[in-house]
Amino acid sequence: MNKDYDFETQFEKSGGTETGTYTEVIAFYKELADAYPSISLEEFGKTDSGLPLHLAIYNPEGEFDLEKLEKSHSVMLINNGIHPGESDGIDATMMLFRDMAGDSITSPKNTIIATIPIYNVGGALNRNSGSRTNQNGPKEYGFRGNARNYDLNRDFIKADTKNAQSFYEIFHYLNPDVFIDNHVSNGADYQYTLTHLFTQHDKLGGSLGDYLQNKMMPALEDSLKVKEWDITPYVNVFNEVPENGFSQFMDSPRYSTGYTTLWNTLGMMVETHMLKPYDKRVMGTYELMRSMISITDADTEVIRDLRNQALRKYKTDRKYNLQFEADQENPSKREFKGYEGENITSELTGQPRLKYNRDKPFTKEIEYYDNFTVTEEIEIPRAYIIPQGWWQVIDRLEMNNIKMESLDRDTLIDVEVYKIEDFETSETAYEGHYLHKNTKVSKSTEKVKFRKGDYLITTFQDGARYLLETLEPSAVDSFFNWNFFDTVLQQKEGFSPYVFEDVAKELLENNPDLKKEFETKKRSDSDFRNSWYAQLDWLHKQSNNYEEAHLRYPVFRLPR
Repeated sequence: MNKDYDFETQFEKSGGTETGTYTEVIAFYKELADAYPSISLEEFGKTDSGLPLHLAIYNPEGEFDLEKLEKSHSVMLINNGIHPGESDGIDATMMLFRDMAGDSITSPKNTIIATIPIYNVGGALNRNSGSRTNQNGPKEYGFRGNARNYDLNRDFIKADTKNAQSFYEIFHYLNPDVFIDNHVSNGADYQYTLTHLFTQHDKLGGSLGDYLQNKMMPALEDSLKVKEWDITPYVNVFNEVPENGFSQFMDSPRYSTGYTTLWNTLGMMVETHMLKPYDKRVMGTYELMRSMISITDADTEVIRDLRNQALRKYKTDRKYNLQFEADQENPSKREFKGYEGENITSELTGQPRLKYNRDKPFTKEIEYYDNFTVTEEIEIPRAYIIPQGWWQVIDRLEMNNIKMESLDRDTLIDVEVYKIEDFETSETAYEGHYLHKNTKVSKSTEKVKFRKGDYLITTFQDGARYLLETLEPSAVDSFFNWNFFDTVLQQKEGFSPYVFEDVAKELLENNPDLKKEFETKKRSDSDFRNSWYAQLDWLHKQSNNYEEAHLRYPVFRLPR
C-alpha cells in the first residue's frame, strides 16, 4: 500500500451501534479495490434511484476473468441491503472482504466471492431511525421501499424496477453456484440470533435439493454450533408460538432465492433476529458467511457437478412440478430453543395478546414442516411461441439470456392453446399490481397463424425452469398472474341486443345441435333461464362474431 487507508467500518468505530451510509459503504469498497489486487469493484446498470448498482469481487489470485475461472472455481454471490433497514449483512460483508483481502482470516482456494454492497440504493439513501418498529439497532438505517417504494424482494420475477433488471445482468454474468441474501426479521421471540432460510429443497428438486437439505444445511448448522452460534430454520409464524410447529417458507420466484433456484443455484436467506443486539447480529452474520464459504470451497466440485446434472435434467424431463404444498403428514422433528409464550389480557385493548417470558427459556422438540408435496404437474412443451407484440415479456426473457428465434415468414402452426377458465384477483394493490392466483386453464390444439418476427423459444436451454415458471399461467409467479396479459381478460367487441336477437334466432335455426344445447342449459340453469342477456351473451360466444382473443392466453405451446 502506497497510502494510508482507514478500513475500520462505521460499525466498528461506533462500538457496534451504527451502520455505514451508502456513500461510506461504496467509498470503503473503492478503497479496498484500490489497496488490494484481490478485490475489484465494478458498476452494473442503474437503479431506480438513478445511481448504479455495484459489484465487488474477491479472488485471492487477483484474476477476474470469470470465463477463465468457471471450470476450476465455484462462485458465491452475497446480496446486501435489499431492505436497507436490515443492515446486518452490509456491515458484516465489509469486514469479511477486508479480512480476506488483508489475510487476517483464511481465504477460499476454489471459490470466488462476489457481493452487491447495497442492492436497494434508494432505500439506503432514505435514512431514518423509526421505520423498523421492533428492531434493536442500529441507530439509523435505510428504508424498506426503494426509490419508487417497491419492495425489491418481491420484484425478482416481474422486474418492474431497474434494480432487478441490473441484478439480472450481475446474476448471469456471475452464474453463481451459491447465493446468500442477508436479512433481519421477527415473527416470534426465541433464543437464537441466527436463522436460515434455505430455498425449499423439494422445489429445488433432485440430487441438488437432496444435497441442500441433507449435506449443506447440516454442515452449516454443525459449523456454527462449533463456534457457539446456534442456528435454527426461519421461524415462519406470525403472532403464534413456534413450539406448536411451523412450516418452511416457500420461496416462489418473486423472492431472491426463489428466482435463483430457477437457475439451479443453491440459495439461502440469512434472517437474524431483530430483537437481539445489533453487534451480535452483525457478528453472527459474519461467522455464518465464513462457514458457508468454507462449505462451498470444500464442496466446489460436488456443487458444480450437481448443478450441471440439474441443467441437463430440466432440459430433457417430460414433466415439471409447478405447484407444491406442505406435507402435513410428514414433518421433521427439530430441537428448538424458545421462550414460554402465554396469552394474557392486553392493558391497552382489553383483548387477548401474546407475551413471551424471557425468564422462562426452554428447549423442546417441535414439528417442522419442511417436506412439500406436488399439487400440480405439467407436461413440458418442446417450445413456446410468443407473438412479438408482447414486448414487455420478450424484454424480460432477453434480460435473462433466454435464447429465442424469430420466425422468418408468416406461417400456420399446430399449437396447444390455453384458455383462461378461472382465476382470483387481489382486491388490494400488491407491489404495483393486482395479483392473480388460483389460475385455471383448459387446453386445446389449434392451427394458429403467426407472423414473421414472432418468437419461437425452445425449452431445451439453461433457462428451461425460468420459462416454465413465467409462461405457464397457473404458476404462482407467472407473468399472467403478475398482470402482463390482462388485456386478454377484457372482451373488446360486443353486440347490441336489439340487433343480435334476430341473428341469434337464425343461428339456432341453422344449428340443431347448438339449439339442443341451448334448451338444455335453460332447463338446468335457472339464473341462465331468467336472464335474457345471459342467453344472448352465451349465443354470441358460440357464434363466429365472438373474438378469439378473449380469454385466450397469448403464449402458445409446441408439444413434444
